Amino acid sequence: MSVYTKLACFATGALFGSFGVKLLSSKDAKKAYVHVTAAGLRMKDSVMETVTTVQENAADILASAKELNEDRAAKDAEETAAAVLESEET
Repeated sequence: MSVYTKLACFATGALFGSFGVKLLSSKDAKKAYVHVTAAGLRMKDSVMETVTTVQENAADILASAKELNEDRAAKDAEETAAAVLESEET
């Protein structure tokens, strides 16, 4: 690459960089940023509602599972006690 090509590339980059900064700081761009940010916040609220629902369901499932295990353990204890009584009677 010649020196002139490198210089032209640098000058073009600097020109587009300056133009980009002005474009990004314009009033229209700021309005767009506000709309995008507002949409992001709405999405966050929606996602958090879903997360809350999932957490509530998970808590219900956990409580039901614990209750099921307790009932099963009680049933096993009753069966074991009945087996012990039978073996003692014999």
